Amino acid sequence: MTVTRHDFEDAVAAYWGAKESQRELSVIKDAVGAGTAGSVRGGKHFDGIAALLAKFFLDAGYAPQDIRVTKKQGLELPGYYRPQKQWDVVVIHDNTLVAAFELKALGGPSFGNNYNNRVEEALGSAVDLRRAALAELFPGEKPWLGYFFIMEDHPKSRGPVGTRDGVFPVDHVWAGKSYQDRFAVFCERLMAEGLYDSICYITSSAADPKPAEPTGSLDWRHFSAAINARIKYLADLGLPRENTLSF
Repeated sequence: MTVTRHDFEDAVAAYWGAKESQRELSVIKDAVGAGTAGSVRGGKHFDGIAALLAKFFLDAGYAPQDIRVTKKQGLELPGYYRPQKQWDVVVIHDNTLVAAFELKALGGPSFGNNYNNRVEEALGSAVDLRRAALAELFPGEKPWLGYFFIMEDHPKSRGPVGTRDGVFPVDHVWAGKSYQDRFAVFCERLMAEGLYDSICYITSSAADPKPAEPTGSLDWRHFSAAINARIKYLADLGLPRENTLSF
């Protein structure tokens, strides 16, 4: 079994409360405990996405106990500038942080109020963990980080947003950009700096859940390919090992 485009679209539809057209996501959610993750993520909207990501690793031979999606299972990872931070999906096997994912969204109508918060969260999470890795707080292979982001497709997220120069002029790249465009630039720069290993950035809405992918390098195809590449890389190193207990 492989994770398909249809699985991806089902999971995004589930985010908006639409009925899942496949029962498989529900089975995966039960296997890894995603069905009880609502208290962690402030609602069950991201349960389908968590199950979708879990499927990659379940299909690759990782045990359900390797894949953590609830607070009870333990989602905290050590930081460098703070003791620890709670991620949304964590895969750990044989002392290696196989993958950690942030799942975030930005919705209306007040996009401006939360836009900077989302930027700061994504930056802080990645920088903190990357520096912790340099401090050798993660045994095993180098950690792999993924970021999945849904921007609500809305007139206020599609329209241009003005900027105002302060003491120094604003980078020209932001001129005339909408919130959707701004976030695409942000995600591209996160990738360019190596803060995340892969990012999926989509726009969607409750009225039209089918995901749109504004930037080719940040689409589902590239994101899933990067996850599979991580799995293959570790497989070539002998992970997952049979009969190995994760901590």
